[in-house]
Amino acid sequence: MELQNTLNNKKILVTGGAGFIGSNLCDKLLGLGSKVICLDNFATGKRRNIEHLFDNTNFHFIEGDIRNIEDCQKAVEDVDYVLHQAALGSVPRSIKDPITSNDVNVGGFLNMLVASRDAGVKRFVYAASSSTYGDSESLPKVEDNIGKPLSPYAITKYVNELYADVFSKTYGLETIGLRYFNVFGRRQDPKGAYAAVIPKFVSLLMKGESPTINGDGNYSRDFTYIDNVVQANLLALSSKDSDAINTVYNVAFGERNTLLDLVKYLKEFLSEFDKNIQNIKVNHGPTRVGDIPHSLASIKKAKQKLKYNPKYSLQEGLKESVKWYWENL
Repeated sequence: MELQNTLNNKKILVTGGAGFIGSNLCDKLLGLGSKVICLDNFATGKRRNIEHLFDNTNFHFIEGDIRNIEDCQKAVEDVDYVLHQAALGSVPRSIKDPITSNDVNVGGFLNMLVASRDAGVKRFVYAASSSTYGDSESLPKVEDNIGKPLSPYAITKYVNELYADVFSKTYGLETIGLRYFNVFGRRQDPKGAYAAVIPKFVSLLMKGESPTINGDGNYSRDFTYIDNVVQANLLALSSKDSDAINTVYNVAFGERNTLLDLVKYLKEFLSEFDKNIQNIKVNHGPTRVGDIPHSLASIKKAKQKLKYNPKYSLQEGLKESVKWYWENL
């Protein structure tokens, strides 16, 4: 109820709002009575993710690119808050084409900060990344202890944090960065060269094909269901605690599972729809360049300062996701 009171009638811009995470945020905000502006250029977002919102009078879509400062300025007009999700994700994509990743993730981010500052936006909440921990081997990952980035993508996301910090201190713009850990769930795209592991594996298993794990499958991740991420964004938007702003938080579940665990769960949950899936063999390929071996978040800071309380474990999130993919793919 407190969230509803805080966000009701507020005008909120979601950049990358046609994407996987962005569209889920748009849905939730509209349900809380917010007026939502969605900015997207469909580079990775999909029109189908937001088509159901076009008839909602509280939803306004702008087709534009964060690399264009005029598009950013248009999108932030009279906006109370910004949820900045627009980015070019994927470590392999950034290794193949570091210039475009930098143009979008750094240049576009700076455009959004400048436009938000000039428009008098109250708070700027942005998608940061667990890739910022780089070569730091300590587990769990704690916000103040990072290593050197291992990919161009990781560099861009770290630079975002540095820019946000400078804009907070120099211009008084309230910023909060959310370091996402391996987000998954409904609407995450299984197609394309840079598809995330969970939708890609689900899609292959549903077709009766063998997924390929990079390496021996013992790399581990703190997989984070979309509803946990939506919760963290809403809490970051609405926090009234001055100690909670102008900083970064891990957004995760706080448990790690190996890729072998992941495949085991996927086969188990998908076999409820098709029992033959349980028998599909898994292939192993080479380890990917830029991949960190293990990832596990400490979510203590987010719990204390944002009152973050993730509801979905990997298994609970996978059950929901598998059902969604089975009905929608």
